[in-house]
Amino acid sequence: MTSSSPPITRFAPSPTGMLHIGGGRTALFNWLFARHHQGKFLLRIEDTDQKRSTPEAVDAILNGLKWLGLDWDGEIYRQSEHMARHGEVVQTLLERDLAYRCYCSPEELTQMRETARAEGRPIKYDGSWRDRDPQEAPADINPVIRFKAPQTGEIVIHDQVQGDVTIANDQLDDLVLMRSDGTPTYMLSVVVDDHDMGITHIIRGDDHLTNAARQNQIYEALQWTPPILAHIPLIHGADGAKLSKRHGALSIEAYQDMGYLPEAMRNYLLRLGWSHGDDEIISTDQAIEWFNLESIGTAPARLDLDKMNSINGSYMSRESDSVLSAQIIDILGKKKGPQITEQIKERLISAMSEFKQRAKTLNELAENIEFLVLPRPIPVTAKAAKQLDTETRRMLADLGATLANVPTWAHETTEAAIRDFAESKGLKFGKVAQALRAALTGGAASPGIFDLLAVLGREESLGRIADQANA
Repeated sequence: MTSSSPPITRFAPSPTGMLHIGGGRTALFNWLFARHHQGKFLLRIEDTDQKRSTPEAVDAILNGLKWLGLDWDGEIYRQSEHMARHGEVVQTLLERDLAYRCYCSPEELTQMRETARAEGRPIKYDGSWRDRDPQEAPADINPVIRFKAPQTGEIVIHDQVQGDVTIANDQLDDLVLMRSDGTPTYMLSVVVDDHDMGITHIIRGDDHLTNAARQNQIYEALQWTPPILAHIPLIHGADGAKLSKRHGALSIEAYQDMGYLPEAMRNYLLRLGWSHGDDEIISTDQAIEWFNLESIGTAPARLDLDKMNSINGSYMSRESDSVLSAQIIDILGKKKGPQITEQIKERLISAMSEFKQRAKTLNELAENIEFLVLPRPIPVTAKAAKQLDTETRRMLADLGATLANVPTWAHETTEAAIRDFAESKGLKFGKVAQALRAALTGGAASPGIFDLLAVLGREESLGRIADQANA
């Protein structure tokens, strides 16, 4: 790659659903390759299938890319706006005798497939209208236009990941370039759009390898230079099977809703099939600096939620307390919880350094830390309630009175007061701490009890203790 010829890559989703996690990885690889070489990353919406394409799906794709932080260069290229151009290219192929009109009826095509299946032959179009006189065409059939594919020789795809892949031309039939209603097919539109957009490199799933052979035939027929190809193995589930809903969430939007950080998701998707030594945590700047096609593996990557959680937890632990607090407030706000005052914001920020080490997702963090923002009296879980019998509530009343006399509210002073209280009452410290934890958090697990008292402050702590003592 020379500085005079920076690459142009593209991500070209069909807007028929959410942005799939596999699509997110494809977009990421194209984005990184372009950014590494100071090239361009273009976005094309392949919306020629008007029956299945929806504005909602377009929005979902755009939102998914924006959340992942994958910015594209220039305006969005919408395939449906270039159908006239696709038609011009088909007309050129017809004029050069590299395409022809096929008048086969749907019934004939069905019979053709059934005969091939019965005879054990590959199921493909038999070329019956390839050299037939158009004057024999039936009047009641709107023809499709087929590509007159080479019948001898072979196509060699010099793939940057898979190596050289050779496919014999006689294994490929005369594909349809334009449907009977005059709309172009995917195979034709992709070639024309990639050529017109100046795409130099295509990074996509290896399920497109056969498509690559067909598309190369069209490039040769039009005497255009095909882009450099890199077909990456697909993502499989942890069991090695093709990724499906039973393996968990499939869309990028779902992982956003589950509380994953976009930078962690970028890191995780990068490591799904690409490696840089033993590095696991790779910043975006490092990824741009290091990314290359040579380090893409040839084996299918496996979706590992434990690894995803580990990477996300690592990014959360490194995030600033104020940024995480703002995200948690947003999550809690969607639950229509209590109004978040400036005092509560400060409380969250002061507690965040401890709590963020204990969670793997933002949702888990929000659940763990929610007790800090709840209005009094806070709810108590069934497990915590077991710590609050009548005798324990009386003990909490006495403890509250003791803590109220602590002159300066700090970790050291409250610890000394509680330990002295436990000793004076002949109680094990653990019993006092568990009851206090239940009163302060409504749960049975939390960070250190003295840290909790410091975060909640004197007024809130004493109020929560009194609520349970008097319940």
